[in-house]
Amino acid sequence: MDVILERCAGLDVHQATVTACLRLPGPGRTRTQVVQTFGTTTPALLALRDWLAAHEVTHVAMESTGVYWKPVYYVLEDGFTLLLVNAAHMANVPGRKTDVADCVWIAQLLECGLLRGSFVPPPAIRELRDLTRYRKALLQDRTREANRLHKILQDAGIKLATVATDILGVSGRAMLTALVAGTTDPAVLADLARGKLRAKLPALRQALTGRFRGHHAFLVTQLLAHLDCLDETIATLSDKIEAHLVPFAPAATRLQTIPGVKRRTMENLLAEIGADMTPFPTAGHLTSWAGSGSRRSTHQLCRW
Repeated sequence: MDVILERCAGLDVHQATVTACLRLPGPGRTRTQVVQTFGTTTPALLALRDWLAAHEVTHVAMESTGVYWKPVYYVLEDGFTLLLVNAAHMANVPGRKTDVADCVWIAQLLECGLLRGSFVPPPAIRELRDLTRYRKALLQDRTREANRLHKILQDAGIKLATVATDILGVSGRAMLTALVAGTTDPAVLADLARGKLRAKLPALRQALTGRFRGHHAFLVTQLLAHLDCLDETIATLSDKIEAHLVPFAPAATRLQTIPGVKRRTMENLLAEIGADMTPFPTAGHLTSWAGSGSRRSTHQLCRW
């Protein structure tokens, strides 16, 4: 196969080591290959960067191995053209010999132009993505804790969820707080209802008649405290996300003109794909969506 890149490198990344294979011009029309192993601490990765630069490497490729590729990529991204390659894509390229090391195979494919890099967002989008993904994980944790609270109430014979839409709303929270404090009279508990829920007082009295004991009170106290902590952290994350979105305000505004795209969906979209569509295969007709004021740009984004 024809050589497309004269000076390139393939990296085989592991948790503690990264093995690099250089492919360089040799005597005549031959190719020279150099393999060396480095650590994955920051000083070792800086030594890898200097070693690649000393050999005038222009392109570097590595597999997307778990999260281990991240520190390697971040140290090298400013000095080289980097390709983060999907392992499944590499497995579909025929011709590999069984005794060829991973780094050597990556370097050989790279020099022939047979690798396709994955999308790695710029630092600002990476930070936004970390925040939105962490918030999503906490929201999932909150849902699990709320479900545990439902189970505890069911165990105590409290059927509040059959009457109140949200047992963690203002009314539901007041009733739970009273239950934990030792109030078990259904009429007193039902009278804590607010707003439209007061129209359901007879049903509430029936639902709040149960066998709520000290054991249930202890568990509900722990669950409510954890839910409060999660709510506080989620709110803090949302404020941080809003601050990170300031540079992307035009794109954020345009995204929310798409039917069905509300604020949180917009935040997640920007965190996952960014505001620049040029890295994607269909970027030719999408590069202007974030800055253009035309309906055409939004329509193209929807199609994409």
